[in-house]
Amino acid sequence: MKVRARDPKQAWKEDFESSPVRDDGIETSTISGIPLQPLYTTDDLPRRPEEVPGQFPYTRGIHPSGYRGRLWTMRQFSGFATAEETNRRYKYLLANGQTGLSVAFDMPTLMGQDSDAPTSRGEIGHCGVAIDSLADMETLFAGIPLADITTSMTINSPAAILLCMYIAVAEEQGVPASRLGGTLQNDILKEFIAQKEFIFPPAPSMRLVVDSIEYCAKEVPQWNTISISGYHIREAGSTAVQELAFTLADGMAYVDACLERGMRIDDFAPRLSFFFDAHIDFFEEIAKFRAARRIWARWMRERYGAQSERSWKLRFHTQTAGVSLTAQQPELNIARTAIEALAAVLGGTQSLHTNAMDEVLALPTDKSARIALRTQQLLAYESGVANTVDPLGGSYFIEALTDEMERQAEKYFKRIEDLGGVIPAIEASFFQKEIADAAFQYQRELEEKRRIMIGVNDFTVDEEVPIEILRIDPKLESEQVARVREVRRKRDQARCSKALTSLRKAAAGTDNLMPYILESVRAYATEGEIMNTLIEVFGIYTEQAVV
Repeated sequence: MKVRARDPKQAWKEDFESSPVRDDGIETSTISGIPLQPLYTTDDLPRRPEEVPGQFPYTRGIHPSGYRGRLWTMRQFSGFATAEETNRRYKYLLANGQTGLSVAFDMPTLMGQDSDAPTSRGEIGHCGVAIDSLADMETLFAGIPLADITTSMTINSPAAILLCMYIAVAEEQGVPASRLGGTLQNDILKEFIAQKEFIFPPAPSMRLVVDSIEYCAKEVPQWNTISISGYHIREAGSTAVQELAFTLADGMAYVDACLERGMRIDDFAPRLSFFFDAHIDFFEEIAKFRAARRIWARWMRERYGAQSERSWKLRFHTQTAGVSLTAQQPELNIARTAIEALAAVLGGTQSLHTNAMDEVLALPTDKSARIALRTQQLLAYESGVANTVDPLGGSYFIEALTDEMERQAEKYFKRIEDLGGVIPAIEASFFQKEIADAAFQYQRELEEKRRIMIGVNDFTVDEEVPIEILRIDPKLESEQVARVREVRRKRDQARCSKALTSLRKAAAGTDNLMPYILESVRAYATEGEIMNTLIEVFGIYTEQAVV
């Protein structure tokens, strides 16, 4: 008797429904709350032309050869104490195989304050390096040839000032600005949305960003003038979908601002870059990166009419998630970071920072920084993941999840557009409320043990042996204060005053401010003096409370 074969998908469904089901209450949705099916098949994918790497819409990567052509840049974020201390760390990392520098600045520098300002006390050199003037930047890169490396600088409100300092150091090394390669974060919109390190109101803040983009398009053409950052949006508590949507919406707002200035899109868009978080939800993160490329390519080509393929290609740096690290059992952070780094690589990142296991406690020690870097090198040289371009492309699950994240992001774009755009949405506290609600939901899931965080709400230990952490010598603060005062004493005061006066007049007008800031930097005006000059014209911004 001939046995009739069962339909494989129907057979699986019947077998699954008769199988034991976990009843531990753990969420099976992504961290963003996207419900996940237990199995994905061809039925979950729409029919579309086959996609390949290096071709529009770049879902599978912006380069045809992927990592077979070039590995991602291993760019460890580093900076602490003084310029001398950080310079030694940079040389240590470069000697251990790091392929690009990424500068972390301390809080006074991030907020545009000099080290001898009363509000800087106790913060100098603690979360990054203290940079007060061109003299500090000269020390920071002493013995490091700027023509041979790329440098990323994570700074926003004072970004134009620090970029001018970098340009001035390069000039002293005999390196023209046209040869400099690197990235400036320079993303002020995400400051209003998430990180809160804003100083000026939105309009003059955007003017400074556009000034730097316009200036670099002509004078520093190899420089990525902005790194549009979802990282800090995610670290503030957003979901992956929110990070994707809000980041790309910010990017489009910068494009709009540059077009309003009269710039041609293909003159500046190829130098826009992005910065994403790699969180612990492995497949969701990979889908997020793939969806980001596809959305950006479509919008740039179809909405903005960009003609150059380089304008369509979304290039991004990734950092593993700081908020996923735990102070409890910190050695587990090595494993978390490896998982997140693998998601970034499988998602096609162009450069990567891997967090050190002790960064939840302090700035990393030399040893933990080396382990974090070695994690990238293990992925690159031992795991085999760099041998195939987009190895997860075609996965029923990954493709379906990529499509769903794109759909949800498009819904957010519509809501932002209905509010009048990004800046009106900021002023209406839209982003802030969405992120706060997402953070509250995630915290509630942890408290109810619907999601497990090892060492926090389950699998804890009673006693732990403390690990060695990096401690900043308190005497370095007084040394940095003395250094900035010595710079003021020795400089040409007349030249400095003249440069700041010219900057003040230009700020009150419509000129591009970059040449004026650069002259102030060359005259050894301090960052705080330059920022205060601009504050006299622009004022400062006070955020409205979210209710």
